[in-house]
Amino acid sequence: MAELSGLKSWVWMDYRLAVLLTVICPLILLIWAFVQKIDAVQRLLIIYWRVASLLAITVYLMIGALPIGFLSAFMSRLLIPASLWFWVDLNEEIEDLQFSPLKLGFTSWRWAVSVYNGIGAIVFLPSLKCAFSGAKGLLADPSCRIWLDPPWGYKELFHPDWTAGFVGFLGLAGLVIYLLYFGYFLLVRLGKQGRSATG
Repeated sequence: MAELSGLKSWVWMDYRLAVLLTVICPLILLIWAFVQKIDAVQRLLIIYWRVASLLAITVYLMIGALPIGFLSAFMSRLLIPASLWFWVDLNEEIEDLQFSPLKLGFTSWRWAVSVYNGIGAIVFLPSLKCAFSGAKGLLADPSCRIWLDPPWGYKELFHPDWTAGFVGFLGLAGLVIYLLYFGYFLLVRLGKQGRSATG
């Protein structure tokens, strides 16, 4: 019981940190980069938002209590740091920027969100079993169900009139589109551009 209580505290803290580090901070930084006209930071943050959209998809999958949401949650923790450090040309441009509050803020956030996702991925590993437990098993296992509580709270706040099944369907549709785009990136763009974001 104490273990479940500790997990519940961790899950709620994790979701709060996710809102701060993966939504609020990068949104502020993107607006700041547009105002300051810092092209490299703008481009990297736009790439970040494309990759991080998997987090929103995950929330919708979790609302629908779809086990695949646990796989997408884990993958997002790996893909987000990768998207922030993968691009050689953008890394060089950002490193060459003159020192400024924006550069300091962006660099600090990039490290913070990478460490947060790395630790989160390690802590989340035991919960991957939920991805293979089936819908009924997912709801029956208290350690899996705890991860669904914050997304259900989100649904009550933003989609109170929608059924959980419909929200889950939207999550699945979003996941299919995401996977198609990701497959295109891996099979076509990566071969042409390599680790250059500008080609």
